[in-house]
Amino acid sequence: MPFTLATWNINSVRLREPIVRKLLQEEGPDVLCLQECKSPVDKIPLESFAELGYGHMVARGQKGYNGVAILSKLPIEEAGAFDFADLGHARHIAGRLENGTVIHNFYVPAGGDKPDREVNDKFGQKLDYLTDMRDWFQDNRPEKSILVGDLNIAPREDDVWNHKQLLKIVSHTPIEVEHLGNVQEEGNWVDVTRADIPEGLLYSWWSYRAKDWDAADKGRRLDHIWASKDISAAAHGSRILRDARGWEKPSDHAPVFATFDL
Repeated sequence: MPFTLATWNINSVRLREPIVRKLLQEEGPDVLCLQECKSPVDKIPLESFAELGYGHMVARGQKGYNGVAILSKLPIEEAGAFDFADLGHARHIAGRLENGTVIHNFYVPAGGDKPDREVNDKFGQKLDYLTDMRDWFQDNRPEKSILVGDLNIAPREDDVWNHKQLLKIVSHTPIEVEHLGNVQEEGNWVDVTRADIPEGLLYSWWSYRAKDWDAADKGRRLDHIWASKDISAAAHGSRILRDARGWEKPSDHAPVFATFDL
């Protein structure tokens, strides 16, 4: 059953319902994973998305903060929701498709501004969250699984616009990259996007602070699609829909896509 999956930090699913609908109508992924929905589950406009064929959803929500959801054309059942680092945040939801594929949708904490847990609690929470992810996947080795989401880390030198300038900036510091690498290693995850697009600068996020984000192009690849090693060879067609960053009232993130022949 081939299916196409997309992941997108939408930065308020209710505020940006029109561009979610635009993506669903124009691109038609079978599964759309959203992060930073900023909505209780019962306030997510599911009826609006169901009109377009997306009648299935698993989600965790909070009012005005965090929140993750998986919208699907295909039947999907909840397969877990974990509060890593015991933060009390809605940052993870897992769903299982009828073919047995498990999709983990994550919104990893951003980590604040200073990359020092001694002066910035949020940075410590981010590292603890990643450590809990590592330990959980070490104990629950994924099979026939996909991990997606805003992981809030750009791990490679060519995942940021300037590696040297960003080494001390949260999202690209060596300690964050190491922690994310540990999650990937312990879960035997394959970075599907970079398996498909191994070379070159690649971004999925451009700051709202940039007056002309497109021309300045100071981006980072914060949004990821991984697959467990047993199904990674079935993934192809990876792309980032950069144009979505320029849509009306956009998110600062662009959707990331991959197709799986399963």
